[in-house]
Amino acid sequence: MEKTETTKGLKVVVRIIDKVFETGRKYATDFKKNMAIQFDKFLPKWNYVAMPCTC
Repeated sequence: MEKTETTKGLKVVVRIIDKVFETGRKYATDFKKNMAIQFDKFLPKWNYVAMPCTC
């Protein structure tokens, strides 16, 4: 992966996170109400940003 390059010259940077993530963790009940969630344009199922809502 580290040596991957596109025909246009885009280079890929890989960072391996050596961490075990907990599964089944629940979020706070009011999380969706208090946070504005912006989904990524290309991979919305995987990438998103949660920012405090200014409501």
